[in-house]
Amino acid sequence: MTNVSNFIVRKVAVLGAGVMGAQIAAHCVNARVPVVLFDLPAKEGPKDGIVLRAIENLKKLNPAPLGNAADAALIQAANYDDHLALLQECDIVIEAIAERMDWKHDLYGKVAPHLAPHAIFATNTSGLSINELAEGFSDELKARFCGVHFFNPPRYMPLVELIPTRTTQPDILDRLEGFMTTTLGKGVVRAKDTPNFIANRVGIFGILAIIHEAGKFGLTSDVVDDLTGARLGRAKSATFRTADVVGLDTVAHVIKTQRESLPDDPFQTVYATPPALEKLIAAGNLGQKTGAGFFRKAGKEIQRFDFATGEYVASGAKGDESVVKLLKEKDVAKRMAALRASDHPQAQFLWAIFRDAFHYAALHLESIADSARDIDFAMRWGYGWTTGPFEIWQSAGWQQVAQWVKEDIDAGRALCAAPLPAWVFDGRAGVHGNEGSWSAARQGNVPRNDLPVYRRQAFRAPLVGESGPLADAKTAGVTVFEDDAVRIWHQHDEVLVLSIKTKMHVIGPAVIDGLNKAIAEAERNYQGLVIWNTDAADGGAFSAGADLQAVLPLFMSGGVEAIGPVVHDLQQAYLAMKYAQVPVVAAVSGLALGGGCELLLHAAKRVAALESYIGLVEVGVGLVPAGGGLKEAALRAAKDAKGNDLLQFLKDNFINAAMANVSKSAYEAQKMGYLAADDVIVFNPYELLNVARSEARALHAAGYRPPLRRQVPVAGRYGIATIMAQLVNMRDGGFISEHDYTLGSMIAEIVCGGDVMPGSLVDEQWLLDLERKAFVTLLNHPKTQERIMGMMQTGKPVRN
Repeated sequence: MTNVSNFIVRKVAVLGAGVMGAQIAAHCVNARVPVVLFDLPAKEGPKDGIVLRAIENLKKLNPAPLGNAADAALIQAANYDDHLALLQECDIVIEAIAERMDWKHDLYGKVAPHLAPHAIFATNTSGLSINELAEGFSDELKARFCGVHFFNPPRYMPLVELIPTRTTQPDILDRLEGFMTTTLGKGVVRAKDTPNFIANRVGIFGILAIIHEAGKFGLTSDVVDDLTGARLGRAKSATFRTADVVGLDTVAHVIKTQRESLPDDPFQTVYATPPALEKLIAAGNLGQKTGAGFFRKAGKEIQRFDFATGEYVASGAKGDESVVKLLKEKDVAKRMAALRASDHPQAQFLWAIFRDAFHYAALHLESIADSARDIDFAMRWGYGWTTGPFEIWQSAGWQQVAQWVKEDIDAGRALCAAPLPAWVFDGRAGVHGNEGSWSAARQGNVPRNDLPVYRRQAFRAPLVGESGPLADAKTAGVTVFEDDAVRIWHQHDEVLVLSIKTKMHVIGPAVIDGLNKAIAEAERNYQGLVIWNTDAADGGAFSAGADLQAVLPLFMSGGVEAIGPVVHDLQQAYLAMKYAQVPVVAAVSGLALGGGCELLLHAAKRVAALESYIGLVEVGVGLVPAGGGLKEAALRAAKDAKGNDLLQFLKDNFINAAMANVSKSAYEAQKMGYLAADDVIVFNPYELLNVARSEARALHAAGYRPPLRRQVPVAGRYGIATIMAQLVNMRDGGFISEHDYTLGSMIAEIVCGGDVMPGSLVDEQWLLDLERKAFVTLLNHPKTQERIMGMMQTGKPVRN
């Protein structure tokens, strides 16, 4: 067996071109892993027709499975009649056909003789027994077989559960964990071979418990979803909407698996399919895929399925304000105590679903997971919880909550009478700590997996109860400078890090000052500077742009004249970054909009997570980019044109800024010019800082010098006139408003270099001056002021 850290995956095969199989193949292509997608030979037309249709369908799905839709062509189509020999080339083979044990066994018999002797063979089953699936295999193949359960949609959901058989070789799982973590960007949890594994076992129970408790307390689906979504730190789709998105037939199948496979489970009565779910499925209302489920859209109205009448009625009811106020309490212990003490039915419902989750997780920890950590991460990565059930319990005061749960069980208020396990009451303060997480099966704490792949993560996914140098990126390393806006620090090495601390990492005067300080410090004492934010791996923005709130007082007191110097300072800070004597690397993840996009454009290099959404969006608030974004567009066009017609190379840059287009992935950002072709795209956001620091060191080691300042040719008045003609047509045709026309004409003037002769040479400051002049002028425009106020009040762009 080769060393785990040297496991090279040259090609992957996916067996089954259904929704999951095709999307797993698509995500492999996203990661630049060659993939061959198999299915049955078509009875009519080309034999690969089933797969070819599935590949074509990938381009239409939303959310998009592919970072770049054109990459669908990179998936190799195959059928089981003609192409089994291709399996010899594959290092990993993933089966993803329908959840039928007999169908899977038939397929295994067909493909097993063609697998390469070293290949890992895995099934993407969502709940069938991995050991039963391996029956009939040779001992040699059994050792290379395991479960690898992706969550839907595979590109976006972090969780992958790895499930060994009794005879799977440990290093098979180690190799897969490394590949899934770094190459595909996943959060890996190892599950035991029990029905529905960890996330669906706990998650489906949670949905059933919520439905049960909602009926008990007389709550409707819209109120339940308002209370059990973002307000609880869970997915916005909450409970009933999540079921609609997953598919009610799929939910029913998982419930059936749980009911039939777990006859002795103390919660067996909860595993009954809810009558409302049965009614909806019988009517063919399977959720989002059929247009109706627990909710449906009727015109512009969202309606809910009424459990009592079986009819659809108006939806939109919210949680009671008094209960919502309790949920806003930041202290988890106080929040939990308030919910339990309240006599409001909605608060009692919320305490009940927390109690049920704690009761279930504690009772089943020993049988379904190696440690409490696996359950918490499974719910975070697979179901979108910000904190797992054990983390919530530990934060709320372990022993007090345990006592409350016991009281409810003893009083018959819980969903089953089974007592909490003895270990719950052994005086512990929780299940997570620096020595590891509690394993009921081992009756001790289990440390985190120390595979080489995790050395790439400067800060691993944190858990409540852990502390120490690698637990909190906000305080790790050595702080060089810190205020309310930024922290400048390092990890005892030669690369300086700038972390922005403002909300959504917006950029105001204090952040500009911090950037200047970081550049000066890096030039004095370090090999490079990395701009990285501590919540980059948890869905945080790189930067949502300029801090309009911070400059509003300046505008109110001094008018537009007071704003000009602030814009100038921003522009000069970005130029200082571009021409710094050490490389500045932007570690980008999530939103990078407006001034945030301009920040990364001025870096020497960018390391971007696949899920990076980048664009110049200033027109949404009635402004034009003024931090050098349009200047960089003009420079890009001049570089790409190489003496040819500049306008052809400006066109897309102009459209992207004028239409406020935002990339839907890092790959799309490359096509739009916001990322360079040689910028690095990282799949696991927890590896972003490590890769960015490595890039900074590599640039330094290669003798980094900043670019030379040079003049560039611009399209001039000829380019402006050409673009204006198109804008007039769009305005007169009603496609854009009068103010959009004004903004478009200003953007055209800047990217074309102003009213100068075509081909005139200008420097960066000339283009920056044009940006600043347009920005300041627009601030006085009433339509722009309407857009700014609208955005600040509602968070949505005003089209006027």
